[in-house]
Amino acid sequence: MKAILCKTWGLPDTLVVEELPDVVPAAGQVAIRVEAAGVNFPDVLIIQNKYQFKPELPFSPGSELAGVITAIGDGVTNVKVGDKVLAFVSQGAFAQQIAVPAQLVMPMPPGLDFDTAAAVTLTYGTSHHAVVDRAQLKAGETMLVLGAAGGVGLAAIEIGKALGARVIAAASTDEKLAVCKDHGADATINYTTQDLREAIKAATDGKGPDVIYDPVGGVYAEPAFRSIGWRGRYLVVGFANGEIPKLPLNLALLKGASLVGVFWGEFARREPKANLAAMRELMEWMAQGKIRPHISGRYALADTPQALNDMAARKVTGKVVIQPQK
Repeated sequence: MKAILCKTWGLPDTLVVEELPDVVPAAGQVAIRVEAAGVNFPDVLIIQNKYQFKPELPFSPGSELAGVITAIGDGVTNVKVGDKVLAFVSQGAFAQQIAVPAQLVMPMPPGLDFDTAAAVTLTYGTSHHAVVDRAQLKAGETMLVLGAAGGVGLAAIEIGKALGARVIAAASTDEKLAVCKDHGADATINYTTQDLREAIKAATDGKGPDVIYDPVGGVYAEPAFRSIGWRGRYLVVGFANGEIPKLPLNLALLKGASLVGVFWGEFARREPKANLAAMRELMEWMAQGKIRPHISGRYALADTPQALNDMAARKVTGKVVIQPQK
């Protein structure tokens, strides 16, 4: 089988495709033929040794996948050969085959295609944990989403709308904002052409948002936090901008506001039952049409470096997926 390998820390173009032995599941594991693997911004960071999770070299990147079980190890009873499943793993999804612990796989909902299934786990898991669990967003409240056209941003918009909130999307181009509107955003802000603080003030009648969802960091964090409403919750989701902002903590005091950290991977590890309940709710919302992952690109396995370069250059809206069998 073929797999993308990171053999030295570096940019996406340092990745290579190599032929590896077919996987054989150990006890408690299943082997999966990977039909689609979701691409996420952490993948860009992990191969450069710039992420919280630091695997040993060499390794195959990629953390979310959908495919078909081809073999099961001893002791596995929850799934069988031929089942269509999705899974979230620490590494190894950018490959034609993978062996994973059986408890990490979930059945694919009926009628769901592999590409969509591979686009759900991390982005929607992160945003559900952020918006529902950490922010406790309520119907009638207002949420501002920065970097709203990215995978987690669009997921946050849809989850906010599913909860009955008003959602303001902020992104860098009108084209990206059009995608946000298509996924339910009530108002939009182009922070390349508009003054962010003034635009937030106008969009909230001067009250400020109840929740700010920030996967970007960098220069937009402070003006956004200065605009937050009384008792607002500022979700620290990530730093796609590449810069970790330094916020004056007196702003939290003045607004009675909270800075709330969001680390979905650690939440899923520490609180697996709560994470499983969240994923089930997401699947129910998907079946009801309340959420619908936006897939803007599909890449063959050999084109994985280009997919990661596009992600790093912020050319991606929603999600892109790798199709390892192509």
